[in-house]
Amino acid sequence: IADHAEANKRMIYHYFGNKEGLFAAVVEHAYRHIRTAEQALESQVLDQLAPRQALETLVEFTWNYYLKHPEFITLVNSANLHEARHIKGNDELADLQARHKQMVGKIITRGMATGEFREDVDVLQLCITLAAIGFYYLNNRHTGSALFHVDFTAPEMLQQRLKFNKKTIMRLVLRSPPQD
Repeated sequence: IADHAEANKRMIYHYFGNKEGLFAAVVEHAYRHIRTAEQALESQVLDQLAPRQALETLVEFTWNYYLKHPEFITLVNSANLHEARHIKGNDELADLQARHKQMVGKIITRGMATGEFREDVDVLQLCITLAAIGFYYLNNRHTGSALFHVDFTAPEMLQQRLKFNKKTIMRLVLRSPPQD
């Protein structure tokens, strides 16, 4: 890591303590990056859109973020392999996640107020599904491609998946699900 970063090993240990501290800082940075980008999207775009459009835009943003930042998926996988010990008790990450949930909740509340969204939407479960629906596909792109004999990363497959993700999320929240 030090060689790749053209940094001095002693400086890394000085700032992060050890490899564990460095990894924790990298994971924290990755989560901060996606949540900061979402907050910018919220204030600049989502708040101005109708609830349905806002949620579809968030689904598309999340999907595109994962495509542009495959390291995020890798880092989250690594953190999970270590049972999240590097981020447990991290109040900043908990706050970022709470703001994410609040952002999604605001969209859902606006959609309920217009009568477009169901009243029983569980915002926490929706947040998990919103992340998982793209994460799983991209995380398992290699095994999925091999087992289904199709290139999961081909442009047409990525477009089909984005369309599927949007439809699936909308079917979870809309009073009248979209027709095919």
